[in-house]
Amino acid sequence: MLGWEGELPVPSVRTIDEMRPVLADAGCACEAPLYFMYRDLARSDADWRWLHDHHLRYDLTVIPPCDLCGEYVKTKGHYHPNNAHGVGYPEIYEVLEGAVHYLLQSRPLNDVALVSADAGDIVIIPPGYGHVSINPSPDRALAMANIVSTAFESEYGEYEALHGGAYYEMTDGELKKNPHYPHVPPARHLNAASGRGTHRFCKRPIYDLIGDEDALSFLNHPERFIPIFEMLLKG
Repeated sequence: MLGWEGELPVPSVRTIDEMRPVLADAGCACEAPLYFMYRDLARSDADWRWLHDHHLRYDLTVIPPCDLCGEYVKTKGHYHPNNAHGVGYPEIYEVLEGAVHYLLQSRPLNDVALVSADAGDIVIIPPGYGHVSINPSPDRALAMANIVSTAFESEYGEYEALHGGAYYEMTDGELKKNPHYPHVPPARHLNAASGRGTHRFCKRPIYDLIGDEDALSFLNHPERFIPIFEMLLKG
């Protein structure tokens, strides 16, 4: 796989039955797995120990192209809880292959953003935002890496209760509002950073940040970086 050398462990697999509660068409049928999650990876024992000592985890996710009855294939969607300082845990993603649309939504549902990213791009999921990863390609797999804190468990309940994110991205290009939501604003469209910037959040590949405590401290201590997250949300 691009971005990884050697053998990968057996992945966790997301099936259509697990995804049915969050689809635009809950009756959609698909026999193939929808996506694959390779969690808690490291290229060496030293890297794995450093990540665990710093309460972090490196993952890979692969989403093959799939038309789910008129909707692009996507991840289930979840929120992150707040840390001890009352600030939500963020996450950092790098697109390794293909393209992705990250549908971000604030928990009060007063902001929705669709972030477009291509191979080599870096995306930060800011505190307080839920997110869905969408593969908007009809014929190309999406592979992405992420680093995230291990101090919490993802929260899927709100997405399941409301049958997905605030919008469904349809294969005809429509961003269709989820009728189970109350009023939500139109989705803002943002483009990801190229990863060539000088800011420490924008280095690439993100695997090279392992071992750099300063570069990854925002994942467990987001309260120290609020102005930067606000800047990122402005695009």
